[in-house]
Amino acid sequence: DPLEFPGGTIGDLAVHGTVNDVACCGAKPRWLSLGMILEEGLPLATLRRVLDSVVRAAEVCGIEIVTGDTKVVGRGQATGMYLHTAGIGERLPGFALDASTIQVGDVVLVSGSLGDHGMAVMAAREGISGPEAVVSDCGPVHRLVLGLSEIAQDVRFLRDPTRGGLAAVLNEIVEERPFGVRLQESQVPFGQGARALAEVMGYDLLHSASEGRLVVVCSAAVADRALECLRAWPEGR
Repeated sequence: DPLEFPGGTIGDLAVHGTVNDVACCGAKPRWLSLGMILEEGLPLATLRRVLDSVVRAAEVCGIEIVTGDTKVVGRGQATGMYLHTAGIGERLPGFALDASTIQVGDVVLVSGSLGDHGMAVMAAREGISGPEAVVSDCGPVHRLVLGLSEIAQDVRFLRDPTRGGLAAVLNEIVEERPFGVRLQESQVPFGQGARALAEVMGYDLLHSASEGRLVVVCSAAVADRALECLRAWPEGR
């Protein structure tokens, strides 16, 4: 809510979210199921735009939509539309991703500015616009994971920081572990527009969702190489 926001639609979100979940398991996304729950009265023009965005996102990600289902519910029961997806991928060689393998001294890297999606959706809900309009970072991260495969043995953990943002991911990592995570605030990237909106609305961008970013925990010995691998792709530049 809303179904369309600056930088994407619920269709982009459905495809990218599942593609990124599969990629962060250390796999190449291949096949996708798509189920739709449509509310009575949903404009056909909206449905067409969303489905067009699904097709475009799937083509960009190189993933096939192989099955699905559609249901219609009464007016007022689905805020317009729900999409639910599941994905299957082929495991990439070399990765053995597990938060339990994280060690003291490892490094946390992120592939781009954080919190843009959460702030873009919030601005759309509240009708906020301006010269520093925030655009969602909604996008795929599977190519970034593929780029990291050359140092896969030194990559401990991958995650896309969606619900709860980077803070939720890092809290999950250290839960019941004998260490914490130290962040260098000056090194955490935030977009100017997202930072301004968060300050106005009283939000902490560390808790704001990103839908096209990658969190990498790797050995400090390969951190510089990992950054080079990420920056080799436009989505990690």
